[in-house]
Amino acid sequence: MRRLLAPVPIAVIGVVVAIVALLAYGLASNEPDRGIEEALQRGEREEAPELVLPRLSGDGEESLEDYRGQVVVLNFWASWCEPCREESPLLQRWHERLEKRGATVLGVDAFDEIGAARAFVDRYGLTYPMLRDGEGSTRETYGILGFPETFAIDREGRIAALARGPVDDEFMRERVVPLLREEA
Repeated sequence: MRRLLAPVPIAVIGVVVAIVALLAYGLASNEPDRGIEEALQRGEREEAPELVLPRLSGDGEESLEDYRGQVVVLNFWASWCEPCREESPLLQRWHERLEKRGATVLGVDAFDEIGAARAFVDRYGLTYPMLRDGEGSTRETYGILGFPETFAIDREGRIAALARGPVDDEFMRERVVPLLREEA
């Protein structure tokens, strides 16, 4: 019994408890914000978080606010992401359709080298607006878990739908097209 109360075992136990507490804190503080997802599950539309980033072309900045009054399909992607490569032609097709109806696809390249991102845009012939988040600063704000992730934003700037993983025609028809019929 005396041995258990000796200073060395108590110190070891203290260090182990401290490490476990730090690990738990680190995991909890690095967890992306799930508020958007939870609001959608309740049938609510939260205001899309502020987004101001440089254009991928290097020519100034754009913000999500610049698109207020339009339906926006906000797509987070990276050139090294295989599912992003697979969904890019679909997003381009939909952008061409949406553009005629006052809507747009807005791409956000994250955690990527600028040259690789620009080559990706050229390779897939992407004409929709592209922003650059090289350091991934929007990850926490939008609760990004992986790539690609897509947010359908209504004309009032509220998030109406979320797709974790690549989008398909069904997502666009069922989650985006109805937003085009809504008034701002």
